[in-house]
Amino acid sequence: MTAWPLTSVITLLMVLLLLGTGMGVARARGRYSIHAPAVTGHPMFERAYRIQMNTLENTVLTLPLLWLAAAWGQDLWAAATGAVWLLGRLWYAQAYLADPAGRGPAFGLALLASGALGLQAAWGVGRQLLA
Repeated sequence: MTAWPLTSVITLLMVLLLLGTGMGVARARGRYSIHAPAVTGHPMFERAYRIQMNTLENTVLTLPLLWLAAAWGQDLWAAATGAVWLLGRLWYAQAYLADPAGRGPAFGLALLASGALGLQAAWGVGRQLLA
């Protein structure tokens, strides 16, 4: 795995992001007395929960694209695009907590980064298939 050190760092940061969003939900459960398995209640808990779930959903899409882009392209470009995705998701979490209506631009940035990873992966795989 020494061929993709930067992508490995981004992957670890993605895992930390998922851990952080999970901890945010746990804190909100305690703060607003929302007992599992409930997923509704105080609006701030629901925001934390949606941040966690949406981030998880986006990670499931982005993580394979990140690794395909690294494996069939370049570690640097895949990691840089993954870093943009991470920044978009962090911005998304902050925006959603402040005002859910303001999360759109951050969501869009992360979505564009996922799309760029998909294009990098497709380009790399396509080049290999045509070679």
